[in-house]
Amino acid sequence: MTILSAPGPIVRTRSAARFSALRIPVPVLVSFIIVAVVIGWSAFPGLFTNYDPVSGVPADKLQAPSLTHWFGTDHLGRDLYTRVVYGAASSVTSAFLAVSIGLFTGGFIGLLAGFLGGWVDIVLARLVDFLLSIPRFLLAVIIVTALGFDTMNAAIATGVWEVAVFARVMRAEVIKTRQATFVEAAFLSGGSNWHILTRHVLPNASRSILPLAVLQFGLSILVIAGLAFLGYGDPPPASDWGLLISIGKDYLKWPWLVYAPALVTIATVLSVNRISRWLRKTD
Repeated sequence: MTILSAPGPIVRTRSAARFSALRIPVPVLVSFIIVAVVIGWSAFPGLFTNYDPVSGVPADKLQAPSLTHWFGTDHLGRDLYTRVVYGAASSVTSAFLAVSIGLFTGGFIGLLAGFLGGWVDIVLARLVDFLLSIPRFLLAVIIVTALGFDTMNAAIATGVWEVAVFARVMRAEVIKTRQATFVEAAFLSGGSNWHILTRHVLPNASRSILPLAVLQFGLSILVIAGLAFLGYGDPPPASDWGLLISIGKDYLKWPWLVYAPALVTIATVLSVNRISRWLRKTD
């Protein structure tokens, strides 16, 4: 006679649980693909198009999107898809520069303020509050006006405001980490401030920085595109996404001149934001 035993509890191995936790939803996967394509455009634009982004064919001007010209052509007969592809390099590079300035400078300020405390925290916190009191776009316009109209200057201006964002988040994470039991135990066991800072506080406090950096990357693309739209970026024949939208608005009878670069910008920013939210949930 066969005895059927009751099924026991399902035991999930650690590797299976980790695989389940890292399973990427379809919308996030699509976002990764869009961002990967944009990064590919910025790194290897020649692999995605054979047209010249600067020189056009006057006879082909203002053509609607087709199999030959996916995004149509502009008023000088230049392939708009090609100009969007080559403009990705400027947008991605400038946004990366802005995030790098905010990440390293703001992270260092927040690390010092949260770990040292006292008058150092007070002075640095007031500096951060001052930066946050100025609207991001206004501060960027002021700095670009002082440095000169250039996309890299626009990136620097955007990064200056992001210093305050990263500093505030890092300071809060450092203060929370310092109150943890394992950090107090490290202090009581005679660990030096440098050892505790680099081995315990910094690795644990920086976990929230990656999703923030990804989020700020998307916002930087948007701000820099806005500055280029207003004429604070590289002048023509540059193909920054904001500049393409600005030029296209003068030809609203041919709407693809506006919606093609605008949709690419929106899709990139929304994809980056989606990835940032997913990173926060999996943290």
